Amino acid sequence: MSRPLGYLSVVLSLCCALGVGLVGRLGIEETVVGFDVASLLGEALSVMAVVLAAYGCYRIVLVAFDRRTPDKRRRHDARNVFRLAFGAAGTAAVLGVVTQQWVGVLFSLGVVGFAVTFALQQPLFSLIGWLYIMVKRPYQVGDRVAIEDSKGDVVEVSFLVTTLWEINGGLVSSNQPSGRIITLPNSVVLSSHVMNYTREDFPFVWNELSVQVAYETDIDYATETMRAIADDYLGDEMAARIGRYRERLSETPVELEVQDRPTVNVVQQESWVEFRLRYLVHPRRGQRVKNELYRRILDAFNDEPERVQFPVSRNR
Repeated sequence: MSRPLGYLSVVLSLCCALGVGLVGRLGIEETVVGFDVASLLGEALSVMAVVLAAYGCYRIVLVAFDRRTPDKRRRHDARNVFRLAFGAAGTAAVLGVVTQQWVGVLFSLGVVGFAVTFALQQPLFSLIGWLYIMVKRPYQVGDRVAIEDSKGDVVEVSFLVTTLWEINGGLVSSNQPSGRIITLPNSVVLSSHVMNYTREDFPFVWNELSVQVAYETDIDYATETMRAIADDYLGDEMAARIGRYRERLSETPVELEVQDRPTVNVVQQESWVEFRLRYLVHPRRGQRVKNELYRRILDAFNDEPERVQFPVSRNR
């Protein structure tokens, strides 16, 4: 529907342009409230021609880009860029038609823009923030991010604000959606930390699962059991992801040893021992994977009550 609408707008624009020439040939000499009817009608048709042409070209270009780009994130960003470009060009053209002074219009726009800089600083900073987001890509639509005290999935990045579907917050936990919408000014990326959990080039994070056992537990058996269960559940998938991570590391001066399989760290506490299973996972699958690993590990430990014992201290 968008493409036919674009073509229709262009055709109507051409009809309006032809109407301007027709009005000039008709030789209308009437006036209304001191204004020449022919001039008013010609300017009105010219403005309609410019508006329809800008809108039609925007629709045609947008549809052509969408068909060549299957990535929804790229389409979302392109829509904003095209809207801004065609909107600015159409506005300048309309002002030029109305005033018939193109150079003066451009100069006036520069003066007005200079004045607006002082009057609307915060919206201007947000627009600059949008440009920064488009160029540097600290996040894009579909990413899970944490900005200041807000955490959620990015659903829209407009010229002035970023919209998130909240994760956690004051209503739920365990990285679950709360159902609330968060709106942040784009200027926040210029002055705040942005944590991106799902960047396009490597959308994974490390998670830890902790299990507390008594000192009487067979440490070697417990650690090996946890490692084997995690490796069986997501070991091959994790190894493939680590390969991508190492490729990223090789492009930087950072030297870091990265395990390509799940590992277990042992931490001594006051009256128990804590096993911390470390593994790589997609953030949106984090809680689901943790639940499944908990279930499998506890089932395996309960099958060997003589080798794995749980603490009973109330200080736990």
